[in-house]
Amino acid sequence: MSSPALPDTPPNDGSGEAPAERRMPSSQPILLRAMKWGILASLALIVIWAVIGWFVSGTTGLVGGALGAAFAGVFLAMTIGSITFANRFITSDLYVVAFFGIVMGTWILKFVAFIVAAVLLKDEPWLNPTILFLGVVSGVIVSLVVDMIVLSKSRLPVVSDPN
Repeated sequence: MSSPALPDTPPNDGSGEAPAERRMPSSQPILLRAMKWGILASLALIVIWAVIGWFVSGTTGLVGGALGAAFAGVFLAMTIGSITFANRFITSDLYVVAFFGIVMGTWILKFVAFIVAAVLLKDEPWLNPTILFLGVVSGVIVSLVVDMIVLSKSRLPVVSDPN
């Protein structure tokens, strides 16, 4: 009678070798913490800019403020998400190529999405473009501040990750 495998025991594929464990860079927990705080800050900014927009120009300001802060939050999540996703390929021989391909591809996608959104939304009567712009700018500034605070309070080893 065989005993059941322990939950933290890696599954055995019959080859006698333990599967290669996936290791993540030591920066991964910092990125995930920045993602969590960035999302929370973005949600707060959506509410704040919706209220400010409402008081400035009614419904059009509410939509502009909420949409601007939401754009900034989505762009923040895309950046950190692309880095954390690219880190999954750390064991690959093409890790550096994959990493920069994924991160730069996401950056290009964000750039194109921003241009398309700016062109499509510039003359819409249902939103206040000034409040939209201020929501985006404040979201970018807050995401930079959140990243700076998370990074300054994190402990990252001085020695690079082992191979």
